[in-house]
Amino acid sequence: MTAAQADLQIDRPRVADGAALWRIARDSKVLDLNSSYSYLLWCRDFAATSAVARDERGEPVGFVTGYVRPDRPDTLLVWQVAVDEAYRGRRLAAALLDGLAARTVAERGLTTLETTISPDNTASQRLFTSFAERHGARLEREVLFDTGLFPDGPHEPEVLYRIGPLPAGAR
Repeated sequence: MTAAQADLQIDRPRVADGAALWRIARDSKVLDLNSSYSYLLWCRDFAATSAVARDERGEPVGFVTGYVRPDRPDTLLVWQVAVDEAYRGRRLAAALLDGLAARTVAERGLTTLETTISPDNTASQRLFTSFAERHGARLEREVLFDTGLFPDGPHEPEVLYRIGPLPAGAR
């Protein structure tokens, strides 16, 4: 953790964090916003594969949500990453991602991390490309969901980023 992150704590989300995660996602103006109910469920059912950064008051200021893929139990799929605007520029998203990867690899023996990113989300592209570089892991990209699969209007394709194998240091 850097000096700019020293006043923050990274841990597992709690149900009470769901509303704050929803607000952070909404305010990002980049993420596909899910219902507030889904963030509450996420904090309850997927806390072991998610992470939240808390300020000195214990309030969430950033998060990473993820889950272990049922058909690939060695793979963590990162669903969303968001940081409150006041805390951006501190490499907090990278610290959250590194911390979550280290925790889930140690606890579950995961070897691969996946996420999907739309072509216009350059911040996420940089985040996951630099994650792969920091961990010396291979990065593969392929379109997972093409534009035509989305029923709710114009949506860019979602490109799958597959990173692995994760090195022993991340495990």
